Formats: sequence, structure tokens, C-alpha cells
Amino acid sequence: MSNLRLTIESIRPLDEAVMKKTQERLDNLTKPPGSLGVLERIARQLAGITGKVIPEIPKKAVILMAGDHGVVAEGVSAFPQEVTPQMVLNFASGGAAINVLTRHAGAEICLVDVGVAQDLPDLPGLIKRKIAYGTKNMAEGPAMTEEEAVKAVEVGIEVANEQIDRGIGLIGMGEMGIGNTTPSAAILAVLGEIPVEQAVGRGTGLDDAGLRRKIAVIEKAIEVNKPDKTNALDVLAKVGGLEIAGLAGVVLGAAARRVPVLVDGFISGAAALVATSLAPAAKNYLIGSHLSAEPGHKKMLEIMGLDSVLHMDMRLGEGTGAALGMTVVDAALKILKEMATFEDAGVSKG
Repeated sequence: MSNLRLTIESIRPLDEAVMKKTQERLDNLTKPPGSLGVLERIARQLAGITGKVIPEIPKKAVILMAGDHGVVAEGVSAFPQEVTPQMVLNFASGGAAINVLTRHAGAEICLVDVGVAQDLPDLPGLIKRKIAYGTKNMAEGPAMTEEEAVKAVEVGIEVANEQIDRGIGLIGMGEMGIGNTTPSAAILAVLGEIPVEQAVGRGTGLDDAGLRRKIAVIEKAIEVNKPDKTNALDVLAKVGGLEIAGLAGVVLGAAARRVPVLVDGFISGAAALVATSLAPAAKNYLIGSHLSAEPGHKKMLEIMGLDSVLHMDMRLGEGTGAALGMTVVDAALKILKEMATFEDAGVSKG
């Protein structure tokens, strides 16, 4: 049995009995029932994931997958492809926004080359798992073979397992790949069964003409490749990306190991959409971190039944929203553990 299939079959439901006990504790804390809203929902979900009524603050990491896209040749990005390896170097040296925000959250970065279009030097913290030197131009044919797509998903599963084996208990999704809002929008349009223009945003800052061109390119890619909306692997291979596939594997690998995953923005959302299409039970292990300024992100979250914890008007990617979301998860668990009950505080429950 393949690692992908074995992983999917290993995903189990949340522990409802533990969640009930956690809810009882939350209702007995010195506050009106439900008054801490999202914090209470996260605490209950973490209890169901971990099987612990009062989970400990987890060790955290953002897994950042990097890959390039052949569709950049169609002029769908305001930035050139050379920016992808340049930003990987920036991540490795600690100078990017995600480096700042992971330090703020007390998290680590796990940086993975799953499909950058050039060879990268040996860098601190860089894991080299390249499946291909970027995808092919999806406007002319499949972005990758199904075999490449499966291999990239399995890279994500393997990296998630490696991080969990070293004690990571909360994973954030991050990515880098110039042009990757284009395959993400294509994935949403197909799996979400919505018109392309409703799935597409301006990405790194396209003008009106660039936006129209991007819509036309995605429509052409879907027409040329005819991805099967009932087969997420087919969609991923034909109009997806290597880093998107890798992150889908991270979701599946973490869910199989009962570790929660914070979904970042639009590209991470596309990866989560693929993962939950392959394994609907994986939805229970996802926490929406923020609502991206990319218009299709809200639709992605709705399809998966996720709420966004933060509304920050962000559209950077890299895992920045997931890193900020980690601080909210910590707060939820501290409320559960440190807040006094009515009995402890000698407060009348009413």
C-alpha cells in the first residue's frame, strides 16, 4: 500500500468524550458560557485532536514548501520567477516576514525545496526534496504527471512525520512560489465548482489588464486539461503546483498523527482543499488562521467549513497568517489551563 493511501486510511475522528469534558471545564471557568468565542472552540478542538482534556502548549513549526510554476511564462505574475530562489535564501538567512513572525510566535521554520526551478545551495534548515524543476505550463498541458503529484504529496507526509517525530505538536502551512495564486485559483474553480473570475485575485499586485490575462490563462488551462472535479489528484496534477501538493501532504500526514494544522492563506487553502477532498476527515484537524485579501480564500474556507481567526487584510503568504494564528492557539490553551473555575475563585455561578 502506498504511503499516501496508508496515511489517508490512518486519519481518525476527534475524541468526542474528551471534547465533552473540556467543554464542561470551559463552562465552569469564571466567565459567561461561550463568552470567549473562538478561543473556546479552539481549546475544545485541540482537546479532541490530542485526546487530552487540558492539552499542553505545543512545540510549533511552520512547514514552508517552495516550488516554481511553468505558467509564469504566460505573464500571470507581477514578479519574475527568479524571486522564488531569492526568497528561499532570504528565509534561510532569517530576513523575511515569516522569520519575524515565527520568532514572535516561538515557532521554528522547516524550509523545503520540493520544486524550485534551479538548484539551491546547502542552506541552514533547508530540506532538499525536489521532485522536479518547477511545474510545466498548465496553459499548454498538465502541470505535472500524476506520479509527480503523488510524490510531492508524499514528500509533505514525510516532512510532517519527521517534524512530529522531533516533538512538533502544532504545524503551520507556508509556501513560496512565484505565480502560485494561479494554480490555486484553478484548483478552487474546479473543486469548488465556481466561475474562474470568482476564484481569481490580483496575487502579488496585478493591474486590471494583468488580472484579465490571468483569468483567461486559467480558463484556457482548465479547457486544455479538463481536470476531473471528482478526483483531487487529477486536479492537482493538471492545474496544481509542487508546493501545493507538498502542503496537501503535510495536512494528511499531520491529521494521521493527530496533530493540528493552521491553514495560512490562499495557496495553503488550495492545498487544504486538495487534502480534504482526498480525506474529508482531515478537516477536523485544520484551524483557519486568517482571512486572506485574495477573494477566493473565503470561498475555500466555506467549502471546508472553517472559520478564520484573524482578519488582517494580509495576502503575503509564506505562512505569516499561520504564525500569527499560533499565538491565538497558545492563548486558547492558556485560558483552558490557567483560568480559575467558579469553585476555585469562590465566585457565584449564577
